[in-house]
Amino acid sequence: MGNNMILPAMGRWVAGILTALAMGSTICLSDTAWASPARMLEYAYPDQSIWTTRLDKNGEPDNPLLRLAESIFTKAGIPWRGKSYPAARLFNNLQDGTADFSMLVKSANLEACCLASHKPVASTELRAYRRSDTPPIRAREDLAGKDIITIHGYTYAGLLSFIKDQANKINNNGTVSHDSAFTMLEHGRADYVLDYAGPATEILAAHPIKGLEYDVIDRLDVHLILARSYPDAEAVMARLEAIAQSVLSEKIPTGK
Repeated sequence: MGNNMILPAMGRWVAGILTALAMGSTICLSDTAWASPARMLEYAYPDQSIWTTRLDKNGEPDNPLLRLAESIFTKAGIPWRGKSYPAARLFNNLQDGTADFSMLVKSANLEACCLASHKPVASTELRAYRRSDTPPIRAREDLAGKDIITIHGYTYAGLLSFIKDQANKINNNGTVSHDSAFTMLEHGRADYVLDYAGPATEILAAHPIKGLEYDVIDRLDVHLILARSYPDAEAVMARLEAIAQSVLSEKIPTGK
């Protein structure tokens, strides 16, 4: 639905996950029957954040899920390292076993190679931002024939293939950043910006645009993803999911 109240949200997201992690440190799960695999696990994550525009100390997009991963793997006693990849390479690495683990929206492209947790560990919204006098977008099909702005590096949870399909006659204006996307919208370069709730909220808090509204195209649940090639993968996934849900204590982080 349309919403003209662009609320600061990433702070709540981070506060929620940090609170959950603190709570998780007091939760005791029996480890007597658990033998941690000695193999180093690689957590592959996207090099472009759907959560925030902020950068970490290394100049890379901040990924709050790294902090969740640290809590989970420390509790599980699994040695690990995190490495960022462009989206296409990330999927390829999971498919060929180069990477072992990620936290992503479930994808049919990963079903054969990977296990997915039953419950999500985080969620966000994919939104279409528009001026108040522009028709709303209630489903992806409403994008057909429209002038839109997208940000390079995102697949938009599979929506990009729909956008690129010439049969849908979508005029897609790609740009390199969240900030430039909203500047283009403000200056009438297109009618809609597709963006995730967290980064968009940060941009609009710093540079409000009068009369801007948004419609939720999709709510995206993020799950633990583990390569089937990882030793004793099903048992490890069950363990990781149990720890994750205990750490989060039913408080699911959101990018809203």
